[in-house]
Amino acid sequence: MKVIYNTLFKRTSTFAVVCIGSAFFFERALDVASESFFESVNKGKLWKDIKHKYE
Repeated sequence: MKVIYNTLFKRTSTFAVVCIGSAFFFERALDVASESFFESVNKGKLWKDIKHKYE
């Protein structure tokens, strides 16, 4: 625990970078997961699934 504190949380600038970085990666992971869930629920109804019928 002391190593984590000394490495990441002791300085305010490092703490801010860790917060921004973790927010970015959390946002990307949530975006990918929600997009995957949406596509699996709507499989067969999306444009990419029915495009060949109309071209």
